[in-house]
Amino acid sequence: MKIWVDADACPKPIKAILFRAAERTGIALCLVANQPMQTPPFRNITAIQVGQGFDVADNEIVRRAQQDDLVITSDIPLADELLTKGAQALSPRGEVFSPSTIKAKLNMRDFMDTLRSSGIHTGGPAQLSETDKREFANALDRYLARHHKD
Repeated sequence: MKIWVDADACPKPIKAILFRAAERTGIALCLVANQPMQTPPFRNITAIQVGQGFDVADNEIVRRAQQDDLVITSDIPLADELLTKGAQALSPRGEVFSPSTIKAKLNMRDFMDTLRSSGIHTGGPAQLSETDKREFANALDRYLARHHKD
């Protein structure tokens, strides 16, 4: 099992939680981004820099992720592809993406894109709160407790 991070959009506090979890458990953690990433000096924590372009990092994650790997992303289409492949997906706010709800989330995302392209201001996501960080840490701990073997 490995944890992959869609790192270009992942908030720094979430990366810090992931670094601590990887250090504590020894689990492999890999950040994928199209810009250079700094990681702690642990052998189980790596970073892959991909080329610039739309969905280049997402495509690399899909190519590398395997069944039961965990991917941290807020990208709903990426989460959908990963779930289809048998991987797990968790948002930086602690939301576990599931096969039973991902299609509805895709539909809502597409609807909001349509509104924005029509000129309607829909606002962006709320700033990451302490509650969001706690929800993420708790969801990550639950996942590690179920899937990680020392």
